[in-house]
Amino acid sequence: MGNTTSIAAGRDCLVSAVGPAHVTFQDALLYQTTAVDPYNLNIPVTPAAVTYPQSAEEIAAVVKCASDYDYKVQARSGGHSFGNYGLGGQNGAIVVEMKHFSQFSMDESTFVATIGPGTTLGDLDTELYNTGGRAMAHGICPTIRTGGHLTVGGLGPTARQWGLALDHIEEVEVVLANSSIVRASNTQNQDILFAVKGAAASFGIVTEFKVRTQEAPGLAVQYSFTFNLGSAAQKAKLVKDWQAFIAQENLSWKFYSNLVIFDGQIILEGIFFGSKEEYDELDLEKRFPTSEPGTVLVLTDWLGMIGHGLEDTILKLVGDTPTWFYAKSLGFTPDTLIPDSAIDDFFDYIHKTNAGTLAWFVTLSLEGGAINSVSEDATAYGHRDVLFWFQVFVVNPLGPISQTTYDFTNGLYDVLAQAVPESAGHAYLGCPDPKMPDAQRAYWRSNLPRLEDLKGDLDPKDTFHNPQGVQVGP
Repeated sequence: MGNTTSIAAGRDCLVSAVGPAHVTFQDALLYQTTAVDPYNLNIPVTPAAVTYPQSAEEIAAVVKCASDYDYKVQARSGGHSFGNYGLGGQNGAIVVEMKHFSQFSMDESTFVATIGPGTTLGDLDTELYNTGGRAMAHGICPTIRTGGHLTVGGLGPTARQWGLALDHIEEVEVVLANSSIVRASNTQNQDILFAVKGAAASFGIVTEFKVRTQEAPGLAVQYSFTFNLGSAAQKAKLVKDWQAFIAQENLSWKFYSNLVIFDGQIILEGIFFGSKEEYDELDLEKRFPTSEPGTVLVLTDWLGMIGHGLEDTILKLVGDTPTWFYAKSLGFTPDTLIPDSAIDDFFDYIHKTNAGTLAWFVTLSLEGGAINSVSEDATAYGHRDVLFWFQVFVVNPLGPISQTTYDFTNGLYDVLAQAVPESAGHAYLGCPDPKMPDAQRAYWRSNLPRLEDLKGDLDPKDTFHNPQGVQVGP
C-alpha cells in the first residue's frame, strides 16, 4: 500500500462501498477481538479492513476498491480456515465478511435449493429438511458456513452416496476480480463453475449457490467402539484390519467410517445409512473386537442422524473456539494403501516420540464411493481417486505450537509419506498446511495448470490472494 493519501482514499472508497456502519479498519478499538477474530491463533493476521456487505453489488464495489488501491481480498464465511485464509492469511488484506448472506429458498418442483454462503451447515440441514424432507452431503461441524465448505470439497458421512458438497452445486452467482457479477452453471461460464468447485477463493466471491438436494434418509445406524490398547503392535493391527475392511471393492456406499487415533485410545465410529439388519451383515463387532461395550444406535430422524454427536470428540478439539493448532493431510488410494510395515513404524514412532502436547489426534476418514465416480478434471477438486484421508491435528490450548510438536507432527507425516510417496501428492484444501512447500500441486493436482491459466484470464493482478492460492500461470 502506498502513501497516506492513497490509504485515506482507499478507506473512503470502502466507506462509500458499504457505508460507514459496515466497515471496520485496523486502527479501530479492539479490532482483533471484535472484527478479526482469527481461528488459528498460531497464525497472527491483521487485515487492513473488515467489510460487512449486504448485497452482491456492495461486494463488487469492495472488490473494485481493492483492485483500484492494490489491496488483496478474501471472503470469510465461517472463519474456520486452518490458515486464517478467510482473513487473507497474511497482513493487509480486505476481508469480505459474508454473514449477511444467509438466504435460503427451495424450488419445490426440482428440489434445487438456493443458499447464501453465510448459512451455517446446521441451519442448512434444518432448512432443507423442513422444506420437503431434503438433504445434501457436507461435513459434520454445524457451525461451519457454506461459502468456504462448498468451495473446497465438503467431505462428510453421506458423500460416499451423494458426492462431495461441491458436487451438489448446479449454479453460482459470483463477483469476479473485474468487479462484474456473473452467473456460472453447466450452460454459461463453465470455466468459472469449474474453478469455484474446489478453488473459489482464488477466483471470486460466491454470493449465492443453487444446489441439487436428495431425499433425506429415514433410517440409519450409528456406531462407535472404543479401543484401549496397550502395545504399538495391538494398535497397528486395528489400523491394518480397518484398512483391509474399507478397501473391499464391493463395500456398500451406505457405509461411512472414521478411525480416530489418540495417544491412549482409538475410536472406530461412523454411520450406516440403512437398516439394523443390513448393518449387522457388516459384522463390525466380530471384525473389530473390543473389551469395552460399543454404542450402536438406530436412528430414524434425519436431523438426529447428523446432529447426534458423530465425531463429537473431534469437534471438542477443533470446534468453534479459536486456539493454537496445526494440521497436515495425506490421501491414500486403493492402489496406494499403507503397507503393514509402515503402520507398525507409525505406532512405534508415536510410542517413542514426545508430542510436546497432550492434545493431538489422527483421523482416517473413508471417502470413495460416489465421490470417485466423478472424473478428476470435472471440477477443480482433484482427488477423485482417494479412498481415505489421513489427517493429523495438534492443538495447544495454552499457547503457540512448540518446535517439539511441529517435529512430532512432521515425523508422523513422514513415516507414511516416505512409505507411500504418492500419498504426499494429495493434500485436502479443507485441512491446509500453511508450512507446506508447493502446496498448490498437492491441493489441485492435475487441474493446477488449467486453474493457473484461468487465473491469468480472470484475475491477472491476483486480487483474490491467499498464501497458498492459485497463482497466475507461467
